[in-house]
Amino acid sequence: MIGGLAVVSLAACGTTTPSGDSGKIQVVTSTNVWGSVIKAVGGDAVEVKALLDDPSADPHSYESKPADAALIKDAKLVVFNGGGYDDFFPKLITTEGQKKIEAFPLREHEQDENEHVWYDLHTVRAVAEAAANELGAIAPDKKTQFESNTADFSAKLEELGKKVDGVGKGRKAVATEPIAHYLLDETGAQDVTPEAFSKAIEEESDVPAAALAETNQLVEGKQINVLVDNTQTENQVTKGIVEKAKSAGIPVVAVTETLPEGVTSYLDWMSKQVDALSQALKA
Repeated sequence: MIGGLAVVSLAACGTTTPSGDSGKIQVVTSTNVWGSVIKAVGGDAVEVKALLDDPSADPHSYESKPADAALIKDAKLVVFNGGGYDDFFPKLITTEGQKKIEAFPLREHEQDENEHVWYDLHTVRAVAEAAANELGAIAPDKKTQFESNTADFSAKLEELGKKVDGVGKGRKAVATEPIAHYLLDETGAQDVTPEAFSKAIEEESDVPAAALAETNQLVEGKQINVLVDNTQTENQVTKGIVEKAKSAGIPVVAVTETLPEGVTSYLDWMSKQVDALSQALKA
């Protein structure tokens, strides 16, 4: 979908123009979401570069370039999602023994195959803790700072978790794509999206007529309480579902796969989505 994107520094996370003699720990991440988590832990001691920092980018179809491999080779720490989400990234890691963090295996319940683990607040906390350990090993003199930053970050994640915990019990939802699966699951709401619909949208294939009809019926018949829409990979089918939801008076909660333009941190981004989802389910 999106290819040939330029590598950019994670400006949204407060990094400065990268330089080899900055004295900061060089970190490369697959997306700006994980870059923002690392920045929250490392603070001014790290310089983060995200290979995908474009709100319209799709990691599934990103085409890596020689420059990407060079960036990763020079990094002290590399961080990626895993689980099949950003498969281009681990292929670029060629330095033996390089410090790396893969988010997906850190999820407590690995039997769930949904790879969008940045919407699982528990996994995000695990990544932050892993980052504190790895960064502390690289810069032992700053280990206490990293641990303190992680404690603050984790406390705020816990607050977000309390906002959504159980707020959707007895409610039903449809999602145009299962991006916020873990967050929706935390609310206790029942995701009634037809499996064939979700699979087709995620794989960018045609939605089977029966699955589309069933989804339309759920929305137009007001059988759901909220529609969760991934605005980053819209197509004519999902736009149609969103329009039907709005016509039916069903709240539509927008979610994205990477940090939107102008958003400076993971917590800022996720807080807005958590608040929107909580309010919609309480309506």
